Amino acid sequence: MQEESFFDRQRSYLFAIAYRMLGSAADADDMVQEAWLRWQRDDRSGVSNPRGYLAGVVTRLCLDRLRELKRRREEYVGPWLPEPLLTQAPADGGELAESLSLAFLTMLERLTPVERAVFLLRQVFGYEYAEIAAIVGKSEANCRQQFSRAQKAIAEARPRFETSREAQQRMLQGFLEAVGSGDLSRIESILREDVEFISDGGGKAVAARRVLHGRSEVAKFLHGLAHRSPEGVSFEFAPVNGQLGLLLKLQGRLETVFVIESVDGAAQTIRAIRNPDKLARIG
Repeated sequence: MQEESFFDRQRSYLFAIAYRMLGSAADADDMVQEAWLRWQRDDRSGVSNPRGYLAGVVTRLCLDRLRELKRRREEYVGPWLPEPLLTQAPADGGELAESLSLAFLTMLERLTPVERAVFLLRQVFGYEYAEIAAIVGKSEANCRQQFSRAQKAIAEARPRFETSREAQQRMLQGFLEAVGSGDLSRIESILREDVEFISDGGGKAVAARRVLHGRSEVAKFLHGLAHRSPEGVSFEFAPVNGQLGLLLKLQGRLETVFVIESVDGAAQTIRAIRNPDKLARIG
């Protein structure tokens, strides 16, 4: 009973690692459950740091799963986005909070599985290189190289957008009003010139099959959506991966999760998650 209580106290921590590794809450749940089975089965008589031991088990499980998912995502229909979570940012903020955002999780897709593990364990969860080396089965020198490459890739791709809740709410409210007006010029006014619209339907819901680029193309797409909007559509604000997001519901059923990143009050990146498999957890 005591061992079970210890593991239960680590569940949210292990889920945090697994979710950031995989970008999928369903897969993260599976990894934590498998870690529990191994925790029950393995000989842990020489384990001096049980929490670190479990983090290592989950990370190695995620490395194997991530290699499988990489192959699947190459065949994914349209753009791929992480599975959203209805959750506030962690109270301690910093790297742990930023690493929860959809923008950050999407950036991690640029990394190899091992680079991803090394970067997250070092940058987000604060592990020493010796600990990381033991977890991923590499030398400390190799882990330092992996981290350096990952850090450079993330720095080059890291977006800069407004993070205050007030700015996010203004952006979402302006988005709703502009799109709801059906006025093309008004929609264009809330978009940056180099705006991107990323829509994930996974072949299971109507969505753009490619990333849309530029104010004109994105505005026309949103304008078309506004004119095809059926009866019974409602919207509500909700915390999505630590940011303020927008839930679109049709007759009470969740259809789309929007997260919009803005710069200087105009939309820079619009992410729309429509794949019903990714909405099931929060729907």
